[in-house]
Amino acid sequence: MEKKQMVIRLMTIDDYEKVLKLWDNTQGMGTRTTDDSQAGIKKFLKRNPRTCFVAHVAGPGKGELAGVILSGHDGRRGYIYHTAVQEEFRWQNIGALLVKKVEEALAGEGINKVALVAFKSNENGNQFWENQGYTQPEDLVYRNKSLNEKNETI
Repeated sequence: MEKKQMVIRLMTIDDYEKVLKLWDNTQGMGTRTTDDSQAGIKKFLKRNPRTCFVAHVAGPGKGELAGVILSGHDGRRGYIYHTAVQEEFRWQNIGALLVKKVEEALAGEGINKVALVAFKSNENGNQFWENQGYTQPEDLVYRNKSLNEKNETI
């Protein structure tokens, strides 16, 4: 495959349909009916306007969506959510470049540590995160509680 020019830019709500399609077609990912709806992502982007990115490769219009990373922070800790690269663009360093872009953006906002959650069964995803230097702490237990029973995993 020929190498195409890639651009990484801030994600906007106009990217939503293509991003959702990528998430839905990425093995090992899970989305939720409310959080990952267009309204949910619009709210997330409004709260985190400088920490969510998309990668596009050259093509007509904005080009073809190659990858996405959703990230935000609470003022103390950064969090990475829903990172995905189109299968045809994997192994071209796009995921690593998106992670680096997020880490730089979070550091620029005074965030000193970043965390993420990956499904245990997502072997490819967990290997990717391990390769990016993200470790699995043995002294922590991740817990969560749903406050909206309508916010189902899809």
